[in-house]
Amino acid sequence: MEFAEFELLGFQNLLEWQNLLFAIFLFIYSLTLTGNVVIIAVVIQDQRLHSPMYTFLKHLSFLEIWYTSTIVSLLLANLLSWGQAISFPACMAQLYFFVFFGATECFLLATMAYDRYLAICSPLHYSFLMKPEICTKLVAVSWVAGVGTGFLPSLMISRLDFCGPNQINHFFCDLPPLMQLSCSSVYMTEMVVFILSIIVLCVCFFLTLVSYVFIVSSILRIPFVSGRMKTFSTCSSHLAVVTIYYGTMISMYARPHAHLSPEINKIISVFYTVVTPLLNPVIYSLRNKDFKEAILKGMRRKCGIYGVRVKGSFLIR
Repeated sequence: MEFAEFELLGFQNLLEWQNLLFAIFLFIYSLTLTGNVVIIAVVIQDQRLHSPMYTFLKHLSFLEIWYTSTIVSLLLANLLSWGQAISFPACMAQLYFFVFFGATECFLLATMAYDRYLAICSPLHYSFLMKPEICTKLVAVSWVAGVGTGFLPSLMISRLDFCGPNQINHFFCDLPPLMQLSCSSVYMTEMVVFILSIIVLCVCFFLTLVSYVFIVSSILRIPFVSGRMKTFSTCSSHLAVVTIYYGTMISMYARPHAHLSPEINKIISVFYTVVTPLLNPVIYSLRNKDFKEAILKGMRRKCGIYGVRVKGSFLIR
């Protein structure tokens, strides 16, 4: 027997906090969309930002918009209605896009770490090793690999039998709660998810860490303390966000035959579906001098149309 629809329970154990949670998630979602849209617009408009690093950042921002919308839009509807019914095809579609966008982000983050490794550790060869055509190929490979990664888990979940309760104790159609609802054997599905998690999450995280190890070793050789501290501060911020994203994802999916409690699942899921999409535009762009100058330049251009002059960060009429 297969259900025509599932019921997402969301945060029904926190009924008295539903309105507050809705306001918080809506605020974070709005900031996430605004930040990533601004990044895309600024990178496209400013010629100085047409470099490999900002090309990767543009694609990451585009990805984050769809990644967080796939999850948070339904979460907000769930909080408003105190429970949300979702059809079986829609549930499978959400699962697919979640895995697709999540895997693509892993590949893009690893590619961005490799790009920073080349820029800092091999600056003389950077322009040759990261030519525009190579950059385009790396981006394309990340997206195509993400598309392929999302296909197999979604297909295997869709072929499971669901004959028990149709209530998913989560705020989106995720792999662990769906496998727990199935009344058929999920051993092969669990192993496929585990192997894919090792390949995608652990390997990408390892490559990212290795890149940052070489980056930090190069930073330590910078003769000027001020330059060393500034570069190290930026890289440590990048690494902190990456660690939060990979760490929470690995704890969820790279654990065969291990099931966390539903409430712990929800808390962990909030980090990689809501928090990191907000942190990425802040860490990767708003702390970047070139990007802030590009925003200021855009403000000058826009304000000039209306007869307003921009000096520093203040508007003077």
